[in-house]
Amino acid sequence: MKKLTTLLLALLLTTGFSIAQTTTPLKVGDEIDDALKTGETDVFTLTIDADQFVFGYADQKTVDVVITVKGPDGTPVASFDSPARGHENFQFNTEDAGQYTFEITPFEEEEGDYSLLVSHVEPVAKEPAGRVDQLMMQYSGNDVPGAAALVMKDGEVIFQKSYGMANLTHNEPMQENTLHNIGSTSKQFLTFGLLLLEEEGKLDLDDDVRTYIPELPEFDQVVTLRNLVNHTSGYREFLNLLAMTGRNPSSSLSQEQVIEIVQRQPELQNVPGAEWNYNNTGYVIMTEVIERISDMSFPQWMKENVFEPIGMNHTVSRSDPGEVIENRSQGYQPSEDGSVAEVSDLGGGMGPGAIYTTLGDLSKWINNLQDPKVGTEAMVEEMTTSFELNEGNKTGYGLGFFVAKYKGLDYFHHGGADLAHRSMLMVFPGIDAAVVTQSNHASFNGSIPNQIAEAFFDEYMEADSAEADEEMAAEKKEEFEYDPADFDPLTGRYELEVMPGFILSFSRDDDRIYTQATGQPEVDITATSDSTFSLVGVNASVTFHRNEDYTADSLTLHQNGNHIAKKIKFEVTVDEMEEFTGRYFSEEIETVYDIAIEDSSLMLKNYQLADDIKLSPGSVDTFSAGYPIAEVDFVRNEAGEITGFNASNGRTRNVYFKKWSDK
Repeated sequence: MKKLTTLLLALLLTTGFSIAQTTTPLKVGDEIDDALKTGETDVFTLTIDADQFVFGYADQKTVDVVITVKGPDGTPVASFDSPARGHENFQFNTEDAGQYTFEITPFEEEEGDYSLLVSHVEPVAKEPAGRVDQLMMQYSGNDVPGAAALVMKDGEVIFQKSYGMANLTHNEPMQENTLHNIGSTSKQFLTFGLLLLEEEGKLDLDDDVRTYIPELPEFDQVVTLRNLVNHTSGYREFLNLLAMTGRNPSSSLSQEQVIEIVQRQPELQNVPGAEWNYNNTGYVIMTEVIERISDMSFPQWMKENVFEPIGMNHTVSRSDPGEVIENRSQGYQPSEDGSVAEVSDLGGGMGPGAIYTTLGDLSKWINNLQDPKVGTEAMVEEMTTSFELNEGNKTGYGLGFFVAKYKGLDYFHHGGADLAHRSMLMVFPGIDAAVVTQSNHASFNGSIPNQIAEAFFDEYMEADSAEADEEMAAEKKEEFEYDPADFDPLTGRYELEVMPGFILSFSRDDDRIYTQATGQPEVDITATSDSTFSLVGVNASVTFHRNEDYTADSLTLHQNGNHIAKKIKFEVTVDEMEEFTGRYFSEEIETVYDIAIEDSSLMLKNYQLADDIKLSPGSVDTFSAGYPIAEVDFVRNEAGEITGFNASNGRTRNVYFKKWSDK
């Protein structure tokens, strides 16, 4: 099964073969059966007017295909490569009229049968409601997991609609009264509850958490309640930590067990308040704080003090993945055979997630944020004010809300992603507007909420600098001719500073230049100058910092900000790999990993993982890996002998594994 991770880049693009084998005209509504052999590219053409919405799919019967769409001038428009079997859906808008080309290639060296269908070509909807229908087309029908959307303006619901199915087993459509798992969107409700308790004088967010849970370990620095809910505590992220053990993420997990995880942590990952590191552990602990203060269960306290007073009478906090929630949507994710499989919820989700609610209840919540009847304006202001770290830098996160600007508009928002459910709630206070989306499809397109906001509120928005930069880059690209051979000095592996272990590899194959991120498929890139390159079909680009000899020691990735990546120049021979092999044990998480050499590569193994993890050298004694361990940093004694390694995966860092034996 092909696995795609979603760390920093959402790379859903082409691996690309260059030799076309067939060229076939398409007709809207006619499905064409075809087959691919290794190395082949099937080419289909369709003449389309400007400003059209195009939707269709390739049915991947026995081969995993990659779909690349090119415009009339031959420039790539988009590329699609997500599930390995079943429907590979595609949708895009045309800018120019003319002949569009659909290139179908096999993923890696696969071969087999598929069919191709362009089912819809219609004008891009001018009315916002029609535009939402187009955006949600993939989630519409009586045989697919569904989605729902809500739009508000001036305190009123101006759009609300559900699509697809809430439960495929029982043939239940997504409806207005369906309860959705909103995942981490739940965090704002917990922080609101904490502020209510603070208003009543029952706690202080600046208190030491051990005042309420004394069995938590006493570290060198005090961890406050505020640190726990603004993601600056220094505690390990329990979901990332447990992933290292191979544990099923849907296994039940109590607050007591999360507290025990913290008790086993040898030291804080950072000084509290010094670093922002998104962390669900603090929110689980805060449910325990609320229960001890109130002498009530967290779900009951939330019901009586938050949900019912606001009028959210259909909203519940799920205490365990096995708890029955009537009228809820079932989560689904794509399976290997192309169908969808039922997925349970995360274990230990109560607090950081696990709230089920309706769109109607969320509209009441949004109105209370805009004009509080329960709580105060000062509470909402505190929730939506970016926290300042110890050195004065702002985190862009308040209490349960991210705080930012979108196309000139201030907004606060929070998304949610349980194992299969996807959620987004975004509020634009300056224009008294909001957008909510929900889906029980694990592959829901996360850009849809922003596109809905643009459809309804474009008149209030302005083009941001990133869009202006993209337009300038596009203009330069049309004028710039690039010799792919000039890319050779830039090839190599570059590791992101903000995410150690996450590596972008850049390569050239004849006239093709491309990149590949850790655990993700290859993506073609195109030159916009001799040092700047855009990723085909992805809203991202890179700038290489070139030396006088045209090499580069670093680059900047432009995607959701600017991120520096340093070039990796360290390599390890097969003979040198021998000293890293052996069996390693972590007392903290009671887990064993074996490191062995296979096919001239170091492999990280655990019997509970479906696949072994390749270790790629980054610097001396440091290797990048994959999921659930992104980086392995070996530790040596004074004699230079390897005694263990520290494992990290982003939110959880430096979990120590002691070397047990050489092999």
